[in-house]
Amino acid sequence: MGFSLIEVLLALGLLAIGMIFIAGVFPVAIHFSTIASERTIAAVVADEAFAKIRLYGVDRMSLDSGQIPFGGIDPNEFAYPSLYNADILQSKYCWSALCRRIEDFRLVQVTVFVCRKTGISARPVPVIVDVSQASLDNELLVADADADIINDDYTIIDNETGQLYRVLERSASRPDTIVLNRDWSGYTADKIWVIPSGGGRCIAVYQKVIGF
Repeated sequence: MGFSLIEVLLALGLLAIGMIFIAGVFPVAIHFSTIASERTIAAVVADEAFAKIRLYGVDRMSLDSGQIPFGGIDPNEFAYPSLYNADILQSKYCWSALCRRIEDFRLVQVTVFVCRKTGISARPVPVIVDVSQASLDNELLVADADADIINDDYTIIDNETGQLYRVLERSASRPDTIVLNRDWSGYTADKIWVIPSGGGRCIAVYQKVIGF
C-alpha cells in the first residue's frame, strides 16, 4: 500500500516543525550550561580569594570609614588561575574584594566579586557611587554621573551595613532610579559599591566573615 503525495508532504511538514522546535532548544541549553559552568568556577575562585585574604591579612585600623577595597598585594594574585608572570591579562577570570570591620574588632566582613574578563582588559574593580532614598522603599536615586554604570541584574552593596541587593530594573524613563529586589534598609547610608561592566562581567558575589 503506497502513500499519496499529500501524506508525504504532511509528514515532511510535521518533521520540519519538530526539528525547528528541537533546534530552538539548543541555544537555551547552551546558555544555561554556560551559566552553570561559570557559577561552579566562581565558587572555586571565591574560595581561593578568601584563602588569600586570610593569608595576607587586612589592616583593620583602616576600616574605620566603612568598606575599603582589598589590595596591596601582587596584581597577579587577583587572577584565576593565578599567574606569576607578565601574562596576567590573559587570565579569563579575576576577583576583587571589599572589607568591612564588624562589631567584633577581630572579625572582618569580606565581599568577593568574581568576574569574567573581557579580552585582555584590566580586571574590573568595585567603585563607590553616591545614592539617596527614592519615594519607594525599594528604590534608590543614583547620581546622574554614575547612573549608566548600574544596570539590570547587577549586585550592589551598602557601604555602611555591607548588605547585598540585586538591581531588578533601571528604567529608561527614569535612568537615575534603580529598583531593588527588597526594601532598602540603609536609610542613613549615602554610598553603595558596584562592579561596572567595563573590562568584564561580574558573574557572582560571595560574602563571608573572616577572623584575624
